[in-house]
Amino acid sequence: MTINEQPSDPATAPARPVALITGVGRSIGIGAGIARQLAASGWDIAFTYWTPYDRRMEWGAEDGAAASIARELEEAGARTAAIEADLTGPDAPIRIFDEAEQRLGPVTALVLSHAESVDSGLLDTTVEAFDRHFAVNTRASWLLIREYGLRFRGQPGSKPGEPGASAGTGVGTGVGAGAGTGRIVALTSDHTVGNLPYGASKGALDRITLAAAHELAHLGVTANVVNPGPVDTGWMNDELRDAIAQGTPLGRLGTPQDTAHLVDFLCSPQGQWVNGQLLKSNGGAAS
Repeated sequence: MTINEQPSDPATAPARPVALITGVGRSIGIGAGIARQLAASGWDIAFTYWTPYDRRMEWGAEDGAAASIARELEEAGARTAAIEADLTGPDAPIRIFDEAEQRLGPVTALVLSHAESVDSGLLDTTVEAFDRHFAVNTRASWLLIREYGLRFRGQPGSKPGEPGASAGTGVGTGVGAGAGTGRIVALTSDHTVGNLPYGASKGALDRITLAAAHELAHLGVTANVVNPGPVDTGWMNDELRDAIAQGTPLGRLGTPQDTAHLVDFLCSPQGQWVNGQLLKSNGGAAS
């Protein structure tokens, strides 16, 4: 049995909301940090990963990462669905949602933490690289948000956006989005100089996500964008790491846990009133 064939029975499983998190391919990544935090807060976790991307990056692929992350989440009480998916394909979002729903049930929170990120500037970016960044960072994110909006139904009998609504998994649980409400959180970046296709495609992602806050309002869904700033997940050298830390008032780098705490709040009942925002979680670093 492969990791993509883990059995789960939504009919007999405990009632926990389901979060779908993209880009959870490395144990030190932001996506994995978010998955751990949400699992600890009472969510079941479906997550995507794409090993060939990590394999062609300088940090390389982490063997067995998806299975290891899934075990961690299960130890925290979550049911899991690890889904390997190439987001350059326009049919991937439908397959991802089909598998997540089949294995865990309907998705309440969608967290977009995947990225294509290969440095190049205005003069040396190729058309192929430009198109690949927009396919992964922008088009796939739009299609995932669209699929979420087409499928999301909230809680039967609930009133979307009602203040003080009980948790989506039942009164008194204290986890998940408020009754009748869903959550979309997308991670972004404003790093465009010397990183044109990445920054530009993430900027387009911002606009799509913020539009969702209005276009999906009738469903009781909130949508926000989080810019975590520079987080060291293995891509920084010592010189860059020191320079960024010195430019931050708190004198340190961001961590995946910093981002995860904010996403956890946005996905909680208490985070319902924060909507349609681009939030910077960068320790006060100048942009």
